[in-house]
Amino acid sequence: MGKIRAVTLGDESQEKEQKRRAEARRQTKGSKKQKVEGVGMKGGERTAVVEGTDIKPEYKHLIEEVEGKAEGKPVKKKKEVKVHVRSKRYVEIVKLVDRAKLYPLAEAVKLVKKTSLSRFDGTVELHINLNIASLSDKGDKKDFRGSVALPHGTGKQVKVVVADDAVIADITAGKFNFDILVAHPSMMPKLAKVARILGPKGLMPNPKTGTVTEDVEKRVKELSSGQVNFKTEPENPIIHMPVGKVSFEDKQLAENITAIIASVGRGKISKITIAATMGPGVKVTLQ
Repeated sequence: MGKIRAVTLGDESQEKEQKRRAEARRQTKGSKKQKVEGVGMKGGERTAVVEGTDIKPEYKHLIEEVEGKAEGKPVKKKKEVKVHVRSKRYVEIVKLVDRAKLYPLAEAVKLVKKTSLSRFDGTVELHINLNIASLSDKGDKKDFRGSVALPHGTGKQVKVVVADDAVIADITAGKFNFDILVAHPSMMPKLAKVARILGPKGLMPNPKTGTVTEDVEKRVKELSSGQVNFKTEPENPIIHMPVGKVSFEDKQLAENITAIIASVGRGKISKITIAATMGPGVKVTLQ
C-alpha cells in the first residue's frame, strides 16, 4: 500500500506543488537505480547521481531543495551572469573606427568628437601606455608622474586653495570646498592630522606633484590656469587624463594633447589612445 498524501480541498496551487514534489522524489529514486560512484556504501547513505542519469531539468532544482532541507543545509542559488549588451547606437558608431589603424592626431580628434555618445558635453580623455624599458632605466617604473600646463585647460573650473588653519578645520568637519590643496612646507605638520582624510581622496599636498611649495601664490595661479598633474596607475605603466571637452575646437584638443606628449616624452610612450565619454577608443600614431 502506498503512502497516504494529504490534499487540501479547494487549494489547487498547493495540490499542484505536492504533485511536483512527489514527482521529484520519484525521479530521485529512479536516479539511484542508475550507476553511481562509491562502491560498498552503507544503507541510508546518500548516493551521488553521476553524469548520464536521466532526470528532467524541471525537477533538478526541486531535488536539490528536498535533499538540502533533509541535510539541514541552505540551498545556494546560482548567480546569473549578466551579459553586457551594447546599444544599437554604439554598435553603429563603433563601425566608424578601424581598431587596427593608427590615425594622425588631427584625424583622430575629429573622429573622437564624431563618435561621442554622451548627450551632454562629454570629456575627451587621453590614455598613454608607457615603454617599460625606458622607465626601468631611470628607476621610475612603478611611479612615473609629472605636471603639464594645458594651453586651453580641461574645460573644468578648478578651485585651488592654500592650506591654513581654517581650511584644516573645514576638512576635519568633512567640508571640501576645493579641487586642489596647495601648502607651504611649514603647514605639513598640521596637515598630518588630516592626512587620513585627504589621502584616499587624492587631495593630500605632495612635493612630487608641486602642491607643497615655498611660493604658494604662484603655484595657485599655475594650477588655476590649466596646469594638471599626471601619474601612472599603481603597478601599471599607464596614464589616464582628461584633455578637454567635446565642444572644444579640434585645434584646442590637438594642442593640449601635444603638450602632454611633450611633457611625458615621446621616447617613453609606446601607445596613445583618445576617446570621448562612453565612446570607442581611437589609436593615435606617434610622429
